[in-house]
Amino acid sequence: MNLPNKLTLMRVFLIPFFLLFMYLNLPFHFAVALVIFGIASITDALDGKIARSRNLVTNFGKFLDPLADKVLVIAALAVFVEFKEVNMSAIPFIIITAREFMVSGLRLLAANSGIVVAAGIWGKLKTAFTMAAIVAILFWLSLCFDFGINFPEAFRNAVDNVLIPVLIWISTILTIISGVIYLKGYWNLIDSDK
Repeated sequence: MNLPNKLTLMRVFLIPFFLLFMYLNLPFHFAVALVIFGIASITDALDGKIARSRNLVTNFGKFLDPLADKVLVIAALAVFVEFKEVNMSAIPFIIITAREFMVSGLRLLAANSGIVVAAGIWGKLKTAFTMAAIVAILFWLSLCFDFGINFPEAFRNAVDNVLIPVLIWISTILTIISGVIYLKGYWNLIDSDK
């Protein structure tokens, strides 16, 4: 159980606490959820870098790291769909979740053929942007509901009805692009009779 794997496990263990504070109507619960999600996102950036730089890459890490990322992001987006405070439809959530299932399936097929599917630049960009968008939305929720800042109505409407949906749809578009690139790159695994 090396340091990168401990960081990955920490991210997994933070997910229930993130959900708990999103749902508990406690003072500053959005702010606490933001801090938890932020820490979890930082562990995502650190574990892979440490594993590669110190030659600590393990099968456990290869399995759990992408799974932890997916569960963290999907958990946050699922909560956003449910919350009336966030203007997010189920369509981006379904697209993003479907892409994650598709890439996981490709990884299984690749592993069966002895191929390791490394995260590409589009996949990393998608993950980084989506996590940044989630942090921005949590920050906005914290400002509005935890700290009760009364923004001008026009500004608040612009953030709620334009900026947040734009962030979510950019994440969705990046998700589609990275999914298509994965599918194109590993289509031979699907189109094979072996």
